[in-house]
Formats: sequence, structure tokens, C-alpha cells
Amino acid sequence: MNYTKTTLDNGLRVITVPMRDNPTVTVLVLVEAGSKYETKEKNGISHFLEHMCFKGTARRPNAHAIASELDGLGSQYNAFTSQEYTGYYAKSDAKHFKQIFDLVSDIYLNSTFPEPEMQKEKGVIVEEINMYEDMPNRHVQDLFMSLLYGDQPAGWNIAGTRENVRAMTREDFIAYKAHAYVPEATTVIVSGNVEESVVADEVARIFGALAPEAKASKEKTRDIQMKPELLVSYKKSDQTHLVLGFRTFDMYDKRISTASILSAIIGGGMSSRLFIKLREELGVAYYVRASNDNYTDHGAFTISAGVAVDRVAEVVSAILAECKRLRTELVEESELSKVKEYLAGNMKLELESSDAWGTYYGAQEIVHYPIETLEESEAKLRAVTREDVQALAETIFTDAGLNLALIGPYEDGKQFASILTLE
Repeated sequence: MNYTKTTLDNGLRVITVPMRDNPTVTVLVLVEAGSKYETKEKNGISHFLEHMCFKGTARRPNAHAIASELDGLGSQYNAFTSQEYTGYYAKSDAKHFKQIFDLVSDIYLNSTFPEPEMQKEKGVIVEEINMYEDMPNRHVQDLFMSLLYGDQPAGWNIAGTRENVRAMTREDFIAYKAHAYVPEATTVIVSGNVEESVVADEVARIFGALAPEAKASKEKTRDIQMKPELLVSYKKSDQTHLVLGFRTFDMYDKRISTASILSAIIGGGMSSRLFIKLREELGVAYYVRASNDNYTDHGAFTISAGVAVDRVAEVVSAILAECKRLRTELVEESELSKVKEYLAGNMKLELESSDAWGTYYGAQEIVHYPIETLEESEAKLRAVTREDVQALAETIFTDAGLNLALIGPYEDGKQFASILTLE
């Protein structure tokens, strides 16, 4: 899928992805403002601000006015916050492009942060935090990040703490938005059945007059470890949820494609090694998956599973045994070929809609990753060799980068500490 990129004089970037045969259009606005850009005292403000941007603008005075107009266009819409950026989007019939573009840009540029709505939303976000903490398969992912990075932005919860959320003021939002939501930190993406000239006109009309301002900076992640680390969170339950993982590298590393293949070999589908081992052979897990998650200055290779409480040690040992095997044995060509087809096929299946294409290009651009087309990404996957996979396994599967976080009915982690080693 072809795309065009332009940059306005004020530094705002624009990505247009024309899709002539698609009946929809997606407008996505991304800004380099996430939990990595926060201070400890204001941790959670990026996420809270995202919520508040839907509470009213000068022309659309409340949340109902915004939602009613978007619903009246048959639109799908939402927003999200990550460590690296925040996004606002709407998708609709292509004939409504100008209206959803006006709506999304209005939300992004002109939110008024009504005080009464802010006070109510504090309760909503606290309940969101409570909800995720009550979902151990989700919460263990947050614990894993805390284990890896500790008391620094990469280790903080994106939603912040309850105390921080309750203490935030309208003035905090105004100051943070003025500092972070600037043209140089912003990328506007339009994908779907729309003319590029029409997109250019709308972007220039709404964003072109914004004054250029320097974007906010973020703290560099400290990424140091010398020995295996363990974090155990007590929860009375019938199942243990765990994340076993290793430190890797940032998203700009040339081994990203190899890491994707390595994760798919271990836990990327119902024929992956650990799915067969843990579910089909041992019968100890309903889900098991592996992934390689990379950020602008750090990364983590993780293996997640929900397993029987009394067989966790057996499962951890089985996972580590598979990691050791990948260090010492070359992957068979047939398995490597299967995994490449799995990844290439899923990549294409995930890019069937205008919002998927907008996110595909936008997520690369917002973090200043040299944009790759689908064909270029697939070519990199196809080029990975058996030797590449083994070399990467030897590099990252080490005690010095090994971590285990788990939630279950355990008072401490003594029973797991002795087996947490690849030696």
C-alpha cells in the first residue's frame, strides 16, 4: 500500500494512505506524549488527558455532543495512551471524511477540560485501574514492566496511581497539553478512500496556522541487570499467571525481524513449541504466547501463560528448557519456513481495513522509525536464517537478562528462585 508524507512549516507531519477501493476513511492523530514523558508526581496525566479530551470543546460543549455527532455519522472512534504516544481516531464512511476530520482535530486542539467532568472522570480512571488489577493475566504484564525498570518512567503504570489521579487539577492538564501537544510532536494520518489534495487542504486549514514549538523530551531508560530477578504478587486464585522474559533492544535494532521469528517459534500460534508442550502435552495451560516488544530505547522478549497453581515450577522449567534448546540447536528449515508464512500471512490479514493501515504507518512515523512498506517488512522476515535465530537466542537468553513476574497464591518466591536460571 503506497503512502505519501509531507511536513508543514511548523513541523507537523502528515501521512496519507490512499485506498481507492475501500469504502471507509480513518483519521488518526498521534502525539509524542505518553507515560515516558511524565514526572513521577504527574504519572498518569497523559492517560487522564486523553480521557478529558472527549469531555467537550469550544464548539462541542460536552461529551454527549461529541459522541452524538460521531454516532450520527456511523463512526467508530476512540483514543489510547502508551508509553511513547497518545492517539485519537475516528473511522467512518468515506463520504464523511471532512466531518470526522473536523471532529478529531477539534478534540485534539480545542478541548476545554470542564472542572465538573474532571472530578467525575477521576472516579472512572480509578475504577479502570481497579479493573485491570482484578485481571491477573493483564496485571502481570504491568508487574513485569515494574520488575524490569523499577522506579523510572518505563516501569510506571500508564494509567498512573490512584493518588496521582485524585490529585490532578485542571491547571495540570492545561500546562501539560501546552507543553506536549505541539506541531513538532504531532503526526496526522488519513487512510482510506479520500483524495490526497483534499487531505492536504484540510490539514493546512486546521493545523497550518499553529505556531512551531519545540517538543517535550523524555528521560532515557536505565536498562541494567546482572542476575535473574523475580517478582511475586499474592492473589488467592485457582490459576497462576506469569510472564517470563528477557531484556532485548530498542525498535531501531536490525534484529527486530529475527526476534519476531524467534517469538513465533516459541509461542506464536497453536503449532508453536510452547503451545504444543504446555497445552497439548502437559495440559497445564489454556493460553501461552510469546512476543518481542520494542520501544524507543529498550525492549523485552516475553513469554506469558496462565497455568495450574501446583505446576508452575514445572512450567517455568519447561519454558527455560526451550530457551536453552534454541541456543544450542538450529531450527529446522521446515519450521522456519512455517513461521515465516505465519507471520507474513498474519501481517497481511491484520491490514485489511483503513484504520489498520493508518496505524501501521502512523506508529512508525510517530517514533521516527524509517517507514517500511508491507513488502519491505516481509522481505526482512524472509531473509532471516536459521543461524540468525540461534545467534539471537544465544545473545538474549541469558541469566543476566532473565526475569519472572507472577501472580498467584504464594507468600514469597523461594520455590521459584532456585530454578530461575539457564545455566
